[in-house]
Amino acid sequence: MRSQPHVLGIVLAGGEGKRLFPLTKDRAKPAVPFGSSYRLIDFVLSNLVNAGYERICVLTQYKSHSLDRHISQTWWSSGFHGEFITPVPAQQRLGPRWYTGSADAIFQSMNLIDDEKPDYIVVFGADHVYRMDPSQMVERHIETGASVTVAGIRVPRSEATAFGCIDSDETGRITEFLEKPAEPPGTPDDPDVTFASMGNYVFSSEALVEMLKRDAADPDSDHDMGGDIIPAFVERDEAYVYDFADNKVPGETELDHGYWRDVGTIDAFYEAHMDLVSERPAFNLYNRRWPIRGETSHLPPARFIKGGAANDSMVGAGCILTGATVLGSVLANDVVIAEGAVVQGSVLMPGVRIGRNAVVRNAILDKNVRIGEEGQVGVNLEQDRERFTVSAGGVVCVGKNQVV
Repeated sequence: MRSQPHVLGIVLAGGEGKRLFPLTKDRAKPAVPFGSSYRLIDFVLSNLVNAGYERICVLTQYKSHSLDRHISQTWWSSGFHGEFITPVPAQQRLGPRWYTGSADAIFQSMNLIDDEKPDYIVVFGADHVYRMDPSQMVERHIETGASVTVAGIRVPRSEATAFGCIDSDETGRITEFLEKPAEPPGTPDDPDVTFASMGNYVFSSEALVEMLKRDAADPDSDHDMGGDIIPAFVERDEAYVYDFADNKVPGETELDHGYWRDVGTIDAFYEAHMDLVSERPAFNLYNRRWPIRGETSHLPPARFIKGGAANDSMVGAGCILTGATVLGSVLANDVVIAEGAVVQGSVLMPGVRIGRNAVVRNAILDKNVRIGEEGQVGVNLEQDRERFTVSAGGVVCVGKNQVV
């Protein structure tokens, strides 16, 4: 007998991540490295596993090799108690076609639900940075008797036009689900904020299966979870909102309670990294009671030679700083910076090499980028625009394996 409800986790990890180009040129968005030792998918998987949900299917599609490998190497389990964390590529079970939307991805993978026969299905996105205890959301879902519960985060109404927005009554029942509305609704207790959908859902299993079948038979549907499935449940008065502010994670601080970032753009990705290295980090990676699990590098500790120094920064294993200065930056594993170089306000991914007297400012350098002696990135933006991607916020992004 199970003492807890039988929950199947489905993580949607098949998006292209076009707005994060060039970081997604050769990899799926959830596989993009983040925070020195992690990939974006590690946050959702850590949240699910920490909550006790260890039967998880990760639905993949585009450029999924590095994502599949990461899951297989980092998230393997013994299966002794029937647990599994497994990537599931598009299998074309219903014909020779790719997924046409997030709802279609689950519909085409219905065998996963049929085999597991869960009571509830947790459907989460794969590319947000946050801590959450999903079991508290499942408990609320069971209490309300809803067919679907949508996680909502409170955002100022002035910023809510970029999100799917939730209008709800005082009981939490969703009365309207609006995609990027010009006039976002307020919450029942505060007219100045709006519930924005986090893209995280809890479904009663039978209700989801029935709705997916209806949606698949509708030729006018886009087969999207947020665009089609959730509004259909709203029309039937079977959808409720879960206030993310109510979620309490063990070990969290007052400062990082409720932290959630959609890192879908270069600027958002960069700013989330800067949150990690601020004097009082807005997101604390050092919470041992709710750990974020990532890759094990098997590299030696970082080394600082000839006065090499890193201030207000994170430095990964295997890094070597020789007479170099690093300020307000995040260095992943195996970064080597030569004498006289200066790195400021930047994100350096694994394998980056910085030459003597080079300068890197306000930049993201993808894996294995090489900056030659006296090379400059982020110093002259006009020159950088001719060579690299420069975001609206002035962040220079140098793609994987480039030599400067």
